[in-house]
Amino acid sequence: MKQICVIGVGYVGLVTAACFADLGNRVVALDVDEQRVANLKKGTMPIYEPGLEELVKRNTKSGRLSFTTSYAEALKGVEFAFIAVGTPSGVDGNADLQYVDAAARSIAKNMTAPLIIINKSTVPIGTGDWVADIVKSAQPKPINFAVVSCPEFLREGSAITDFMNPHRNVIGSLDRDAADKVAQLHLPLRAPIVITDLRTAEMIKYASNAFLATKISFINELADLCELVGADVKEVAAGMGYDARIGRHFLDAGLGWGGSCFPKDVEALAYMAKEKGLNPRILNDVMDINYDRRKAVVRHLEQLLNGSLKGKTIGLLGLAFKPNTDDMRDAPSIDISNSLIAIGAKVRGYDPVARHTAAPLMPKVEIFDDVYKMAKDCDALVVVTEWNEFKQLDLEKLKGLLNCPVVYDGRNIYDPASMKEMGFTYRAIGRGLNGK
Repeated sequence: MKQICVIGVGYVGLVTAACFADLGNRVVALDVDEQRVANLKKGTMPIYEPGLEELVKRNTKSGRLSFTTSYAEALKGVEFAFIAVGTPSGVDGNADLQYVDAAARSIAKNMTAPLIIINKSTVPIGTGDWVADIVKSAQPKPINFAVVSCPEFLREGSAITDFMNPHRNVIGSLDRDAADKVAQLHLPLRAPIVITDLRTAEMIKYASNAFLATKISFINELADLCELVGADVKEVAAGMGYDARIGRHFLDAGLGWGGSCFPKDVEALAYMAKEKGLNPRILNDVMDINYDRRKAVVRHLEQLLNGSLKGKTIGLLGLAFKPNTDDMRDAPSIDISNSLIAIGAKVRGYDPVARHTAAPLMPKVEIFDDVYKMAKDCDALVVVTEWNEFKQLDLEKLKGLLNCPVVYDGRNIYDPASMKEMGFTYRAIGRGLNGK
């Protein structure tokens, strides 16, 4: 049993803490947000993630997982301290490291024994060295420590599975002994372990996310051409995916990517390239293509409704940036609703999980707790998030509730031929013009 501290109880930190506890370690999870910690002690989760509540409660009950706001308490007797705080994008695209800075200084002031400090947050190249300098300068008295980069590769909605069944664990450090100890911590996961230096480990994280985002933007750009030439992008993606060099994952045409990782990581990598005098052409195009998907929704709806959307009521099926999460960070639904409202449309929304998270971010959108009530008297529906619930809707009932049987399928969850046969005016993405 290892003694571990995890600093930050957001998506990454809370999943990391709960999963390491479930592997038999004793974990103290720390956050400076007193209300969040108080809620966790009562079993109230700050986020929605399938399976997380049960995992946290089980390990809290067993005594392997505890929560605190005190660095002195959290660091007492631990060998590993994971920094898993937020690194949001700054105004110019660079990662905001104020929370990493605060965590590093607090660790330095409260550590009483040798410690391995592990950056779990996604941080710019060179942050590991910077953290080491902060800790060294902020220590009241010199105590040995090592800094290790161990970037996370967790997908919201499947974070526990991703932690427990990783494709690989990347570990970077200038201290090989510290890297080996962190590797030992991950051995129960039985996954390949990549040990490298600090900066290479940090780059692997950014490069991985940027490449996955590139695949999504590529298939979306291809989808536009498929519509015009009469090809089906879903079949194109399937045919491409059988090639092991390409793979099928992240080739789903739609409204693009959002969330907390891809947007800020691609932007941060582009920022770092510009800072070094490079022109990150691919990264810039990847971002432009992605955000153009959201702008196209208004244009396509105008085509489907034969003119102006002013005074029309548009219903959004899904608000979260992806299924199985309540995360609204950089969600396409926000940009789409803002664009529709700006031209005079009325916007409604429904999401099985993210309704309460979305409400304060979309004050001009009427949010419903029932999908059929939301659809009643709408002039068109837009599939924004591919929740399984939407794949099982009573489409005949839905059609009868709409003013106009118009569906813009932003996630390609329905069959164009079936929708046409049912009498819908239907448009999918990349599946032939107007879904035909």
